[in-house]
Amino acid sequence: MLYRRLGTSGLQLSAFSFGAWVTFGKQVGRSEARDMLALAHDRGVNFFDNAETYNKGVAEQVMGDVLADLRFPRDSFCVSSKVFFGSAENPLPTQRGLSRKHVTEACHQAMQRLRVDYLDLYFCHRPDAETPIEETVAAMDTLIRQGKVLYWGTSEWPADSIREAHRVARENHFYAPVMEQPEYNLLHRERVEVEYASLYEDFGMGTTIWSPLASGLLTGKYNNGVPADSRITQPGYEWLRDSVLGKGDERLGKVRALQPIADELGASLAQLSLAWCLLNPHVSTVMLGASRREQLEQNLTALDVLPKLDAGIAQRMRAIVEAG
Repeated sequence: MLYRRLGTSGLQLSAFSFGAWVTFGKQVGRSEARDMLALAHDRGVNFFDNAETYNKGVAEQVMGDVLADLRFPRDSFCVSSKVFFGSAENPLPTQRGLSRKHVTEACHQAMQRLRVDYLDLYFCHRPDAETPIEETVAAMDTLIRQGKVLYWGTSEWPADSIREAHRVARENHFYAPVMEQPEYNLLHRERVEVEYASLYEDFGMGTTIWSPLASGLLTGKYNNGVPADSRITQPGYEWLRDSVLGKGDERLGKVRALQPIADELGASLAQLSLAWCLLNPHVSTVMLGASRREQLEQNLTALDVLPKLDAGIAQRMRAIVEAG
């Protein structure tokens, strides 16, 4: 396994991490989760990602039960949660958002579900227009000083809001956000490569990127239709299906055009796409999602493809996705 620092912090995360979004508690039960977490940890993965809203807290419960069962040394892995959407079915105003109350209570609930005494990483899952940034930054600072959180960050925040959080932290001697969790893949690059560019330079932030395979589009499995067992067929994820396939044949055409490069390198399209994400030095870790052990095992071997991605190959890939 390759390890990278989380921005300019001292924390080193595995280049590939494993997340529970969509799958845990839905497509993946405790037995399957146990097999995949054991495999990931055995291969050197040291970061497991989760959130209060994933299957309304069930994903965290499944992960927590499995981690307790496997008895990994606590200092051998990092675990995260995210706060904003809440875990209740129809959350009341105090059960969602980034108020001091919800940020604090969601942290306690996540620790209980995950069966840990602290969260290594804690993300503000989205910006909250109804809560002053000062209140949220102060709440995160308190949790860190209490030893309940080690590093805090944001997810899908505009760069201006992240910059404002840093200003508040600097002026009040609070702990500042260390990382951002954005979507990033060959077909979705603008925010990570352009909007956030100054954040890396000015604040040394790292990124824990999600959807490196564009929800499966970059595996090629949608080239000839939607498989029945795909995550975008799951009830409640119609929005994800629209996001993946709602742009006509343009993106599918780019995916098909990438396949010859994968073939040339003796790799799957998924392995090629995952390795490409690691060419960006500001990517601290690439979060993998899987519903089967075999799928996770194949994706982890994408590290073998990384040395093959020279400047010429990378340029050919960029030319394909930037065309049109």
